Amino acid sequence: METATSRLTGPRSKPLIRLQTQLRHQVGRAIEDYTMIEAGDRVMVCLSGGKDSHTLLDILLQLQRCAPIRFEILAVNLDQKQPGFPAHVLPNYLEAIGVPYRIVEADTYRVVKQVIPEGKTMCGLCSRLRRGILYRVAREEGATKIALGHHRNDIVETLFLNLFFTGQLKAMPPKLLSDDGHHVVIRPLAYCSESDIQQYADLRQFPIIPCQLCGSQETLQRTQIKQMLQTWEQEHPGRTETLFRSLQNVSPSHLADPRWFDFAHLKASPTEL
Repeated sequence: METATSRLTGPRSKPLIRLQTQLRHQVGRAIEDYTMIEAGDRVMVCLSGGKDSHTLLDILLQLQRCAPIRFEILAVNLDQKQPGFPAHVLPNYLEAIGVPYRIVEADTYRVVKQVIPEGKTMCGLCSRLRRGILYRVAREEGATKIALGHHRNDIVETLFLNLFFTGQLKAMPPKLLSDDGHHVVIRPLAYCSESDIQQYADLRQFPIIPCQLCGSQETLQRTQIKQMLQTWEQEHPGRTETLFRSLQNVSPSHLADPRWFDFAHLKASPTEL
């Protein structure tokens, strides 16, 4: 039977080796920069079956084997009862690579379809329902960190979604404390590009499960933002990375929010004659 070690270190091409090295470095740097994983942590990796979460789990398993600290990994999949969802795929895969896992069944699909009118965006409600369930499972499993598969492109897209549609200057932080203060959410792929993740998933031949619930909604605001950023990237390669770096280099005094900078007491020093 295939083991975790053989699955992670099996036949590798040069492009795969290059990508593995690059992604491990980027994930390791993100973990270090934001203190995402510490000794004794029990990391709950949320595995949707898409390219991002598969890559996240794969890279964390590689880092777990060589990290100077010991931490546990538990893969968790939320089966939302979407029609045609292949429930056997992830359990078979996780058992084959020897990873502890838990499958959580919750019919959020029915709830979303009942509440959201046909043709409207389902992602918001779906995300809130999913988050609540995952927080509950994290408590039940004693997880100290919840790892999500959002990457650099997701973070930059969220920045523009908030700018254009909600009038807020915020994105997805690499590390987040939940509103109730009980959970720490981490995004170890924060430094990784979507194109690298896609190529890596293709080379690794992960058993990808597409999201049929929201994938058909081509008019989503995020899709529009993604297309805009892709056009920018084609015209000016590296722009997405530059945009992401701007989130790490913030000057509150050059924005306009008095909650984050004391404009009221900003006064010039007397000039000596």
